[in-house]
Amino acid sequence: MKRVSPVQILHGNNTIDPPTCNFTHNVTAVVFSSKGFTGNVFHEFNEIIIPLFITTRHFRSRVRFVITDFELWWVQKYNRCLSHLSAYEVINPGTDDGSVHCFPGAVIGLTYHDNLALNSTDIPGGYSMFDFKQFLKESYNPKINHVSEIQKPMLMLISRRKTRRFWNEDKMVEMIMELGFQITRVEPEWMYNLDEFAEVVNSCSVMLGAHGAGLTNEIFLPTGAVMVQVVPLQNEWAATTYYGGPAKEMGVRYLEYKIEPEESSLFDTYGKDHPVLTDPKSIISKGYYAFRSVYLDQDLKINLERFKKTLIEAKKIVESSTPIN
Repeated sequence: MKRVSPVQILHGNNTIDPPTCNFTHNVTAVVFSSKGFTGNVFHEFNEIIIPLFITTRHFRSRVRFVITDFELWWVQKYNRCLSHLSAYEVINPGTDDGSVHCFPGAVIGLTYHDNLALNSTDIPGGYSMFDFKQFLKESYNPKINHVSEIQKPMLMLISRRKTRRFWNEDKMVEMIMELGFQITRVEPEWMYNLDEFAEVVNSCSVMLGAHGAGLTNEIFLPTGAVMVQVVPLQNEWAATTYYGGPAKEMGVRYLEYKIEPEESSLFDTYGKDHPVLTDPKSIISKGYYAFRSVYLDQDLKINLERFKKTLIEAKKIVESSTPIN
């Protein structure tokens, strides 16, 4: 919250006349910040885009967004989502022209439910994750609705370059191709242009990656596709909570591959008898930053024969998947 500027609400005072309106609007204002942990696609969807949908979808575009901490790059990146939730140009209150905008009502802040989640019973109109996926289809107009429309299974491999890297990624690619997949290997830079990247994700039968923000793009996979998450040591809870559970609500099949100690860089760095591997609670008890420096910063060396079983299962799922009428 330190990155988000507070909004001050002043109560009316009969002794002071309000300032004259420079602009009078006939729709409700929705005020929210484009800061926070933006720059990370998980947080952009989890803390802004999905809450924005929850808060405003029932207005049916009859709202105007007032975006504090205005970030032009963020507005441009999510322009399709914004323009499908509001029929009006966004307002940047940070401009110093002193203009006074008057609205018949306002919503300050966004409603948040859970990680990549919507609780339909708490939303006017009862919208669910299925409805949010429909909204994304309206916004990005994907070509493929169901994975059965993809002629030959296409696997997207998210290639990380800083942490949770696959040390034997090239060997993984060889095996994936030998199993009969087409493959597209993507890096985080590809995800900056969301209009184009959403189309790439939509063309894939399977998304594969180590636990991390890039897996949020499962939200653009066609119905019936498979998301395979490689789970590093001591990342089980976050993997299931942030991506595994939500995948099922998105109409995406979820598989996970939990690595063994020998498949982690921690095994090489510390040795099999170190508390990092034998007593992880002693590390975790030191707090988040201790946990992060060890368990989030580990790299991975996948046991290909063991991992092959997960990929074969993913291929069987997409090849046997049929749309539900």
